[in-house]
Amino acid sequence: MIASLTGTYTIKTPSYVQMDVQGVGYEVQISLNTYTKIQDLQKGTLLTILQIKEDSHTLFGFSEVTEKILFQQLINVNGVGASTARMMLSAMQPNELSNAIASGNTVALEKIKGIGRKSAERIILELRDKMVKSGAATTQIGFAHHSIEEEALQALVALGIPRNAAESAIKKSTFNSTEDTLESLIKKSLQLI
Repeated sequence: MIASLTGTYTIKTPSYVQMDVQGVGYEVQISLNTYTKIQDLQKGTLLTILQIKEDSHTLFGFSEVTEKILFQQLINVNGVGASTARMMLSAMQPNELSNAIASGNTVALEKIKGIGRKSAERIILELRDKMVKSGAATTQIGFAHHSIEEEALQALVALGIPRNAAESAIKKSTFNSTEDTLESLIKKSLQLI
């Protein structure tokens, strides 16, 4: 298994790169997200996944661990292949995609080329719990800069409260970030559910 490559980028395009690793050239399929991060670099490291099929061996490269993990999770969903997973990671940042799956946002997923309603629902059904349990969706929409609110949301979801209801309750609570604690925010939110 080829876990990563470190070398010189000899060719860079939005869909693939060629890397020279000590005299051996590798073609690596990438997402637009990875391309954005490496486009100005001459050398670098890509985390990789080698996909072996009857007629091809294809390397997929990622600039960050979260993107690689998300790619692996996506290709394990029935009906989602490597090209669809790469398209999804090109259309959305890994944290945005994780958040969309964790929050059950089918509309956001349907905006991605090749993802219809049934595919979006299947992806959410199969990956939602993994996103929530693994903490992959660490920055929730609306709570991007408020860590106490993020922690309260994670606690409420862990208690079995649906994410949308928990977000709504947190937003409705009369939380004062300078005076209240995490515990008081959770209590206030529970009273509003």
